[in-house]
Amino acid sequence: MTGKTPRRAVTIKDVAAAANVSRATAARALNGYGYAGEAVVKRVAAAAAQLGYRGNRVAQALRQGQMPIIGFVPGDIQNPFFARIAHDIDGQLRGSHHNLIIASSEESETQEQELLESLRTLNLRGLIVAPASSGENAHLHRLVAEHYPLVLVDRVVPDLPCDTVSVDNAGGAQEAVTYLIRHGHRRIGVIHDESRIVTAQERLAGYRKALVDAGLPVKPELMVVSQSTVEHAIDATIRLFNQRERPTALFTLDSLMTTGALLGLRTMGLQVPQDVSLVGFDDFAFATFTDPQITVVSQPVGKIGALAVRMLMDRISGHDGPPRHTRFPTKLIVRGSVAHVANP
Repeated sequence: MTGKTPRRAVTIKDVAAAANVSRATAARALNGYGYAGEAVVKRVAAAAAQLGYRGNRVAQALRQGQMPIIGFVPGDIQNPFFARIAHDIDGQLRGSHHNLIIASSEESETQEQELLESLRTLNLRGLIVAPASSGENAHLHRLVAEHYPLVLVDRVVPDLPCDTVSVDNAGGAQEAVTYLIRHGHRRIGVIHDESRIVTAQERLAGYRKALVDAGLPVKPELMVVSQSTVEHAIDATIRLFNQRERPTALFTLDSLMTTGALLGLRTMGLQVPQDVSLVGFDDFAFATFTDPQITVVSQPVGKIGALAVRMLMDRISGHDGPPRHTRFPTKLIVRGSVAHVANP
């Protein structure tokens, strides 16, 4: 018993040959981009119908901006903060029958620019971006100039007129360090990301302001640089606490650094809060699994993604009002990682 040979799919090359046009012309006529005369369009359409050409409807819809897809470009999708935002964006989009594409910039402005250019070729309905830099960001300014629907999350770019959703980073950091000062701490170390990321800059500014307002010096030897990874934060913690005069307290600028700090302190045999008090910016699951639990500056992360989607859908629907800026307050969640120290 012999089976039937599967019928070969009709290609655009077949349609072009039947209509006596080039493949490029057939593609323009069928997919609705570029120029093709009315007579040519009719001839190509007739040839396609006669041959049973189906075409790539998904590709065509993408080119014509008909696919309900939104792009999200976070700094680092491995960061629990951005993972939660991605989850919430996806859930909110499903309620409006849209889908999500995620592409992480890995905190590289160059990679971010390349990703946005690639995503734009897909004719996505809009973009939600956590900028990797607070610099010029010419690629983001071009999107705004083109009236492309764009919302920034977590990070604000100065002078970029688009909708933003962020938190009070400086205020939250200042509250955390002030809390340590009220508990008698005067040598307060900080692990920070010396980068162009505006959130890191704002949190470091809050650390500095708390010290200055309390009449304390801002000491460079208490400020150690680390990339926002657990591994780098472990190394930064060891470097900081290998000093002859150690800090009595430590403030970290994100959850990955807090995790790294905990592991680094454990490696050195230092206990929290008996040997060093610890406060971290951003709450995370591990913070409540430790003994003691970690005092943190909590962000309303559950509100950020949902609001960003609502703003973006407003723009897609034609809202052309001035840029909207929402900056959520933070909350200091006091747990057991801060001890009071006596001063002479």
